[in-house]
Amino acid sequence: MSLVSEEFPEEVPPRAEEITIPADVTPERVPTHIVDYSEAEQSDEQLHQEISQANVICIVYAVNNKHSIDKVTSRWIPLINERTDKDSRLPLILVGNKSDLVEYSSMETILPIMNQYTEIETCVECSAKNLKNISELFYYAQKAVLHPTGPLYCPEEKEMKPACIKALTRIFKISDQDNDGTLNDAELNFFQRICFNTPLAPQALEDVKNVVRKHISDGVADSGLTLKGFLFLHTLFIQRGRHETTWTVLRRFGYDDDLDLTPEYLFPLLKIPPDCTTELNHHAYLFLQSTFDKHDLDRDCALSPDELKDLFKVFPYIPWGPDVNNTVCTNERGWITYQGFLSQWTLTTYLDVQRCLEYLGYLGYSILTEQESQASAITVTRDKKIDLQKKQTQRNVFRCNVIGMKNCGKSGVLQALLGRNLMRQKKIRDDHKSYYAINTVYVYGQEKYLLLHDISESEFLTEAEIICDVVCLVYDVSNPKSFEYCARIFKQHFMDSRIPCLIIAAKSDLHEVKQDYSISPADFCRKHKMPPPQAFTCNTAEAPSKDIFVKLTTMAMYPEDHYRDRLSRDMGNTDRIENLRKIWVFLKTAFHARLRCMCTCNRCTFCICQNFLNSDLLQSVKNKIFTAVLNRLRARVAEWGAMMLAKDEGRITHQVHAVSSVEDSVFMESSHGPLCLEARHVTQADLKSSTFWLRASFGATVFAVLGFAMYKALLKQR
Repeated sequence: MSLVSEEFPEEVPPRAEEITIPADVTPERVPTHIVDYSEAEQSDEQLHQEISQANVICIVYAVNNKHSIDKVTSRWIPLINERTDKDSRLPLILVGNKSDLVEYSSMETILPIMNQYTEIETCVECSAKNLKNISELFYYAQKAVLHPTGPLYCPEEKEMKPACIKALTRIFKISDQDNDGTLNDAELNFFQRICFNTPLAPQALEDVKNVVRKHISDGVADSGLTLKGFLFLHTLFIQRGRHETTWTVLRRFGYDDDLDLTPEYLFPLLKIPPDCTTELNHHAYLFLQSTFDKHDLDRDCALSPDELKDLFKVFPYIPWGPDVNNTVCTNERGWITYQGFLSQWTLTTYLDVQRCLEYLGYLGYSILTEQESQASAITVTRDKKIDLQKKQTQRNVFRCNVIGMKNCGKSGVLQALLGRNLMRQKKIRDDHKSYYAINTVYVYGQEKYLLLHDISESEFLTEAEIICDVVCLVYDVSNPKSFEYCARIFKQHFMDSRIPCLIIAAKSDLHEVKQDYSISPADFCRKHKMPPPQAFTCNTAEAPSKDIFVKLTTMAMYPEDHYRDRLSRDMGNTDRIENLRKIWVFLKTAFHARLRCMCTCNRCTFCICQNFLNSDLLQSVKNKIFTAVLNRLRARVAEWGAMMLAKDEGRITHQVHAVSSVEDSVFMESSHGPLCLEARHVTQADLKSSTFWLRASFGATVFAVLGFAMYKALLKQR
């Protein structure tokens, strides 16, 4: 009542009414609901109910009444502990009221009680009559909830608890961005800014270091704060009652009241629509690059087992098993290279994006990059149907399912993607084998990731085993029963699909035998309009060829081209005219309708050609050519008319009438002599005007070349 009215009431009731202090008048900016309990008016059942709803409890005693002090340990604390779990005890505040009536302190009596019960956060002596420490009392009550001492500090041992030390150690390692074991001035300022939104002045930094030097000999090294010095500072904060400083740091790095990383921090919301994939964006790769450089202490572009172990110290567990070394590229010693490091993160993002978000959270991605969450590191690609419609993709990771009988060479194909020949593959232990392999492949100068997945042999594939961007069907050329499985799987799942397929003739260095199938692999590919079988072997002195991986990635990037090629091969056995007609119909309907975004999209090849043919420029040139030809023909007709008039007047030269006897006899015997003569003069005139037709042909050729060049320019612009 003194807190609310700011004056002492003359008449005090046994129990005050419940009140709520608004958030805007409290230092911690949280609303506080205060419930009073009176043993004279309320029952134990009501007390138990209030205890179950409370976040903190203030036990009030009179400093001038020894009986009320004794009841703190004889009644109130045991009663409260009975109603709470041992692992989740409510924080308690001991309040010594009526301090204005005595001139001594009760702290000597209370200190043993505080040491006995660790759930007691603090003890405050106050006076409701004089308003002494009344506001402070409720401030400490709020602080006990928001910044509890229990999870951080053990009063008996006067040390921080192991969970707190572990959390602060992780925070130190994340903040140590150059991984030299100390926090230099720049790192301390960055830490101060991201936790408290304000940097430290140079003198303040020196004062902090001097305090550490005064108490710990190895707390500062090379002008940087060591881990011991960092932990000592937080111990000092807690001992001096500044729990909020340590809690602010812990909560900024994602910890909850139990010193566990919160689900909201580790697994931020990320919406992934159907038929979309997840990839790391440019900012994520830059962060991972800096993380790799931070732990690659010997600068050999590979992480040794010790370096990898040091990287994972900020994780609660080791996230990668020994199979990772056979999933990505390694050096000759089996250490993960820089390229392999990025590939493994790319693989995790593609297959299990939630786990990737968790791992980035352990590394402190959102804190070091000053982003809202790890979700900012992920790119959700657009629907694959849109890629097919626009005939272009923005994706960088393509999945290839590798299918074949057991021992047909699938593992060899996977390891060949990582540049390992047969000799290196023989050194892989069976319990360290991986069903995945991922590496970069260059297609038309673009770096893409190809992800190979070894599908175990089975009679029928599941829906998840069918979903991919390209299929690699592998058979053993030395096993006559190997190809039959590939043919059966193709007919069951991929013959009518739009997923491109490539058949690999593995172990091509061995003697090839005839396959126990109705037709040969080459004829099978020809029949189903697929590329011919690709010979492949891992039994090489150097790294195996990567040609098939480039081909697989290209087919995955441009599946519509593969589909169109299959359609065009289907039309190869028809009549030529019918073939051309079908091609035209295909381009005009299927191809155009499949790629267009609207009826006049002006972006696909068909629309560009149509717009060019209908353009004003082309129509103008065409009209000018037609006009020129028509004028030329009219001039020829006029010339022929003049020649006929000269004949009638007898002025036709002998050279003009130099014709064969057969032509003369026909002319003389014909009743239509003038018409025959006119026809003969037309033929002769055409021979004389051969230059005109040569010029016309040359002009048409130039026009065609210019038109094709304009078409290419428009296509390139698109």
